[in-house]
Amino acid sequence: MPFIKIYIHIVFSTINRIHYLNTSDLGINVWKHIKDNAAEKGIFLDMINGYSDHCHCLISLGSNQNIEKIVQLLKGESSYWINKNQLTKERFAWQDEYFAVSISESMVQSVRNYIKNQEIHHKKKSFEEEYHEFMEKYDFR
Repeated sequence: MPFIKIYIHIVFSTINRIHYLNTSDLGINVWKHIKDNAAEKGIFLDMINGYSDHCHCLISLGSNQNIEKIVQLLKGESSYWINKNQLTKERFAWQDEYFAVSISESMVQSVRNYIKNQEIHHKKKSFEEEYHEFMEKYDFR
């Protein structure tokens, strides 16, 4: 049996960054559903949270998993579930693009705290600002 610890911080937003998840209860329900769905699919989702227009996940990759497939499963099933249960007034969708960066073991707790405190964080900074910081910090072009 392989022993693997590869942490990935994934961030994805709603289509056109629409604030679909604009109530605390809705966000909590969506994050819980994504976490439960991940567990059912054998995806180790360590931490999940977000804000009204985006989601942060800290996952640990398994030996037979890849980032693209995990993101597809999390986004696809959750948007299907949101629409099936009519949790938003308009048809819900996630944007196609996403961020995914590896996280060293020494930074895992810091990333957990960052994800956990999204509501506090976004009282000071918009997702647009956060997006540009990620682009710069991780040298995405």
